[in-house]
Amino acid sequence: MAEFSLPPNSVIKGNGKAYPAPAGATRTKSFKIYRWNPDDGQNPRYDTYALDLDATGPMVLDALIKIKNEVDPTLTFRRSCREGICGSCSMNIDGANTLACTKPIEEVKGEVVITPLPHMEVIKDLVPDFKHFYAQYASIKPWLQTVTPAPSGEERIQSPEEREKLDGLYECILCACCSTACPSYWWNSDKFLGPAILLQAYRWLADSRDEMTGERLDALEDPFRVYRCHTIMNCANVCPKGLNPAKAIAEIKLMMLERAG
Repeated sequence: MAEFSLPPNSVIKGNGKAYPAPAGATRTKSFKIYRWNPDDGQNPRYDTYALDLDATGPMVLDALIKIKNEVDPTLTFRRSCREGICGSCSMNIDGANTLACTKPIEEVKGEVVITPLPHMEVIKDLVPDFKHFYAQYASIKPWLQTVTPAPSGEERIQSPEEREKLDGLYECILCACCSTACPSYWWNSDKFLGPAILLQAYRWLADSRDEMTGERLDALEDPFRVYRCHTIMNCANVCPKGLNPAKAIAEIKLMMLERAG
């Protein structure tokens, strides 16, 4: 389980609000949720919501939607696909980064504690600010780069073996669960790209159709951009897609060594 740390602009003071379960509920669960509104001048707090599990869907996202729709419309969070594909509902649940839409409520023993992804600035409640993360993603030029013209009327062809090298890379949904579970990223996020972005960088380095391998490696050749990874493995432990960013980072380092001779 990844170590939990509150967002950097967060100091919990005072008592939050508590919302009881509906009358007659026999199977209840308590959800303790981080709340912060930059516009009300108040310190962050935890509000607690008791829900009837017999009237709630099975996933933590179902509970959040029920709270927002039926209990407290001021609760703010991101969500979209509800299928573990878009990565929008990434947050820290029960002390580990994950997707709310794929986290079963029944997996959490006792009270469900929900906070934003750690070590990111918070916009409001469970919504972190992804601007820096996305800027880092853009910096690796995450698109196919070529010099030779595309074959007329044809695709750029890969063999099945070449295509197989992208497995475990292209599935990344940029939810940032791995990067925000990485202590090296917490300490050096201004310079270290972090596991999510480096996995994406290796996705293009491993693509046989891309013709900018040297330029991509040059852009990563920096004491901080890659080499702050200390193989703590939090990234692989929390990835909701079962990917291994640490392995991708190791492959980048190996490519750099081989190129250096």
